[in-house]
Order: sequence, then structure tokens, then C-alpha cells
Amino acid sequence: MEMTLNFLRSQNSKMILTSMVMPIGILSLITMMVLPVPVFMLDVFFVGNILVSLLILMVAINTYRPLDFSSFPSLLLIATILRLGLNVASTRIVLNEGHTGTDAAGKVIEAFGQFVISGNYAVGIFVFIILVIINLVVITRGAGRVSEVSARFTLDAMPGKQMAIDADLNAGVLTNEEAKIRREEISSEADFYGAMDGASKFVKGDAVAGILILAINIIGGLIIGMAQHGLGVQEAASNYILLSIGDGLVAQIPSLLLAISTAIIVTRVSTTQDMAKHIGNQISISRAWVPVAGVLMLIGFVPGMPNFLFLTAAALAGAAGFFIFRKEQNQPKEEAQAEAEAAAEAEAEKKPDQIELDDVTDNSAVSIQLGFGLVEMVDEESGGPLINRITSIRKQVSRALGFVVPPVRIRDDLTLESNQYRIRMGHTIVGDDKIYPDRLLAIPGENSKIKLEGIDTKDPTFGMDAVWIKATEKTKAEGDSYVVVAPESVMATHLNKLLNKFAGDLIGQDDVQLLLDNLANSSPNLVQSVVPKLVPLHHLTGILRELLTENVPISDLKRILEELANYADKNLSITDSAETLRPALSGLLIQQVAPLSSTLPVITLDAELEQMLITTYRQQNESDLIIDTGLAQQILGEINAVNEKLASEGRQPVIVVSPFIRRAFSKLVRQNIEDVHVLSFKELPDSRKIEVVASIGNANQETE
Repeated sequence: MEMTLNFLRSQNSKMILTSMVMPIGILSLITMMVLPVPVFMLDVFFVGNILVSLLILMVAINTYRPLDFSSFPSLLLIATILRLGLNVASTRIVLNEGHTGTDAAGKVIEAFGQFVISGNYAVGIFVFIILVIINLVVITRGAGRVSEVSARFTLDAMPGKQMAIDADLNAGVLTNEEAKIRREEISSEADFYGAMDGASKFVKGDAVAGILILAINIIGGLIIGMAQHGLGVQEAASNYILLSIGDGLVAQIPSLLLAISTAIIVTRVSTTQDMAKHIGNQISISRAWVPVAGVLMLIGFVPGMPNFLFLTAAALAGAAGFFIFRKEQNQPKEEAQAEAEAAAEAEAEKKPDQIELDDVTDNSAVSIQLGFGLVEMVDEESGGPLINRITSIRKQVSRALGFVVPPVRIRDDLTLESNQYRIRMGHTIVGDDKIYPDRLLAIPGENSKIKLEGIDTKDPTFGMDAVWIKATEKTKAEGDSYVVVAPESVMATHLNKLLNKFAGDLIGQDDVQLLLDNLANSSPNLVQSVVPKLVPLHHLTGILRELLTENVPISDLKRILEELANYADKNLSITDSAETLRPALSGLLIQQVAPLSSTLPVITLDAELEQMLITTYRQQNESDLIIDTGLAQQILGEINAVNEKLASEGRQPVIVVSPFIRRAFSKLVRQNIEDVHVLSFKELPDSRKIEVVASIGNANQETE
């Protein structure tokens, strides 16, 4: 126990010391600007400053992506403060002690000054100015511009990246944790480039400060040396210019290193390689080196040129091109061998007689299988639009029906034809068709006169005649009243239709429980009193499935539970419960059929026909309405004719019948006409204007 406490104390002490290093260091830098610093410590700090600058440069070169060095803006600020603090400390010593000799400010400043000046003050000043120009005008200015543009583009791209993450999450490509990590990366990237846009100004300001400090040291040193210490012009210039140049170079070289580091970071592209490997791989192209060798060789034969140097360079470039060409030839073999070895290892790990459960099961509620020719439609790198369209369809259907439609799993299937796709609900195939990614689907309108060349087909959603045309024919098709649809829209519209048709199969007990949990946040007592006390969860799930089968939205779950509570003592079946609920929910369905401000088109049955159907249904005592085939075809034909006529006007009718036969008659109609809703008289709201557009039927027909 005592050893554990000692260990914890030591860990806490280390954490405290670590957290105190940065504040103490920054306070020391500020102190250095105010209090005198010994010459020996000044040398130590200058060497440390160079060390820090070199370290930052090496780290910048070896990062794989900018965010790997996300602390760079803060380090840049600290390094700039360190360098300015050293400038202030060295300026104090130069002006106070410069008259004593060139070693007054330490060995480092003296060595840099003598090495660059080499006995000529003008050369030293010009070299310093050139270094500042390189730093300020070339590197820092370019890095600042890149930082500004990167910050702007990163912020502009954030909404699109967030939408892409949401699409992948809804499609099941990402888990919640993976999506969270990617969102944090996008936020960090925006923060980083925003910070770099400001941090690059530190380097620019540091370069300007270097010029001013140099001028102050030279002018101030000459004045102080001659006025206060009685030095001659030559001696004062010898001491103070050497010290000023040395001081400026000791500060400017680390500043130049940090400017290069800044430029490397902001121009770095995210890869899985460090900078050297990244550049090396991209310039290792034999098609580039061979022409270079040829041009250098031609220059080498020009009279008056340094022929030996150019021919030598040509030989080196040619040798590099030859070896790179050999490597390019062997690379496919090496990659194929590596893939074969990986596949062999995977097979070795798996027993030959063992079949995994994942190999034979697929628990996806909705899935789309694609032929290999359609895979590019879901590839983000090539701009595949299918995932975004499917996500949009899921949201649209979810809002309309009142529950979250399960994610759609998309995968390739080599057993399908190249352009074939297949839609499954669970394990059942509900849709199957072909689309062409490089073409457009053209559906002729009423006034279309031209026969377009292409692949004749049927629109998978509405069954209309259509043709797959080339993209170049789009303008011609639209000019002849064709409706032109992109391939991803064709598949998405087909999926939309199937999701609405099989909505009842998509909701399960887990989904209903989620709806109840959400409702419990606002109506906890209602949920607790109804489910499962009055209505079991599986019973409620069955009722909601019955409603969704006929596209009745279940978004008003509170109203549903309240109505079920009123009928709980009648012990109704699932089907009868759903029928009882319909009048309370029909308004949600009708508002999707016709806007509130418009008249609701209604199709009724002839009175004699409706009475005959009621009598027939009562005598059969079955769930289905069984009538003569000829009569059924006549009724359905008339309904379809009215429906198509109104559809051409942009209107959608509903059929109104007696509550006694509503469900059976709806089942008969939906088997043949999917987009017509059958309501009972009880479901018509009193507040809506109704227009009877047709009366269907012939009472003289015989029934079975």
C-alpha cells in the first residue's frame, strides 16, 4: 500500500513539473527582455535557439500530414519570442559593452560576424540584407499566402465534408465512433490552418524586426562608441558593425529555418509517407528522366559550353532513368506477389473446412447489390453520387412515414451482370434492373416526335417506355420534350418506390422501442400507461406495420397511443386496431396526397356496385374480396384511366368506399395500382374541400 502511494505521489510530482515547464519558460523569456543576461548564458541561449529551429525543421520534414504537427503554430510563437528576447538581450550588451572589443557579446555573435564579414563590412551588411529578403519576400510571403488560401478553402469545404461523413454514417460505411473521429479531424484541420494563417505573420514580423534591430545596433553603436567612449570612426565601426552583423545572423538563420518549416507544413499534402519518400516516389518517373538526359546531352555538344559537366550530368540522368525504368517494370510483379502472399496468409489462417457465419448471413434491412460496372457510382474518389442520393431518399421517406428508415447497405456482386443492380428487403429480392453510368435515361413526353438512338428499356419505377442515350444527346432529347434522368436518379427513384411499398416490413420492435423512448421524453406517463400494460410491444409493432403497408404515416405516435388506450378494452385484433386508428391519422396521409389549399380529388363507387361488393364480401366471410375476373378488370381499368388522367394534370385522387369493405378493396386495388389510396367515408376530414371526379362501376355484372 505504501509503495502504491509513493508511486502515485511521484507520478503527480512529474505531472506538476511538466505542466510548470512551459509557464516558467515563457516567464524567463519575458524576464530576459528586461534584466541583463550574462555573456556566457547568451551564448548558451543562441545555440539553444539554433537547436530548436533545426529540430522544428526536421520534424516538419518528417511529418506525414500537417495535422501530425498541430502544435506548430504555438511552437512558432514561442520560438519567435525566444529569438526577439535574445535580440533585446544582445542589443543591451552590444550597446553597453561593444567598445571593449568584438567578443563583448559572446563567442557565438563574434564567430558569425567574422565568418560573414571577412574583413569587409559592406559585404556583411549586403549578405544580411539578402538573407532577410529571401526570408521575408520569398519564403514567408509565399507561406503566408498558402496559409491564407488553405484556411479559406478548408473552411469552405467543411459543410461538404460533414455531409459526406453523414452520408457514410447513414449508409453504414462508418460507425458512430469513426464518424466522430473524422468530424474531430475536420474541426482540427480548420483550426490548424486558421492558426497557421496568423502564425505566418509572426515570421514576417520577426524578419522586419531583424532589419530594424540591425540598424539600431549599427547606428546606436557608432554614436555611443564615438560620443561616450571616445572611439574613432574606424574602431567604432570595426566593433559595432561586426557585433551587429553577428547578432543579426545568429537571429536571422533560425528565423530562416522556421520560415522554411512554415512553408513545408502549409504546403504539405496528407500522405502515408514522409516528405522525402513522397517527393522521391513522385519524381521517380523514367519518362521524365530520359528526356532530361537527352536535353543535357545536346547542350553538352554545343561549342563553348562546359561540355564535360553537361555530359556528366546527362550520363547521371540517363542512369537514373534506366534504373527507374527497371523498377517500374518489376513493380507490378512485386505488387502481384505481395497480394498473393497476403491472400495465402489469409487462407492459411482460415481452416479449409471452416465456414464463417458472416459468409452466409446478411442482417441488413435494405441492401443494394451492384454489378462491377456500377461500382464507380459509389466510389467517393471518383465523385460517385449514389450514396448521397440514397441518403437523401432515406431522409425523405423517413420524414414522410414517421420513422427512421434503416441504412442501405451497398456492396458489389460478381454474379450480377456489369450494369445490373438488385434491391433486397432483408433476404427478399424486391427490385432488379439495369442502368448505364455513362448514359442518361430519356423518357418521352406526350409531344415527343423524335425517336432517339440508344438502348430501349422500361423505366423501373413507373414502367414507361424509355431509352438510354449518350450524354451528348441530352440537349436534343430535352428539346423534343423528353424527360432526361441521370442513372443514379433512376436507381434512387426505384429505391424510393420500394421503400414506400415495403415500409411495413422495415420497422421492427427495436425501431418501435426507439420511437417510444423518444416520445417518453415529452409524454412519459402516456408511454408507461399504454405500453406494455394495455398494448404489448409486439402488438403495437404489428399495428404500425399495418398502417405503413398502406403508407399511413405513424409520425403522430402520441395520437396513436391515446387512441389505442381508448379501445384497449375491446380486445381488437392487430388488423382491426389498425382500421380503427385510420380515421384519426388519415389527415397525415391526405396532406401528402393534396395540399391543404387545394381540392381533394375523390373517386367513388356506383351505389349499386358498392352494395353488391358489400353483400358479396359479407357472404364470403374471408379477408379478401373475391369477385368475377371480368368485373375486377373493368373496375381496375376505370380507376387506372381516371388516375392517369389526373396524374397528367399533376393531381392524385383517392378512392372512397364503405368502411366495411375498405381494407379488402384496398388490397385488391394495391395489387394492380400501387399509387392509389383507398379510404373509408369515416376518414374524410370535414375541413377539406372534396371533388368527386369519377364514379366507378356497373351493377349489372355478376359476382362469384
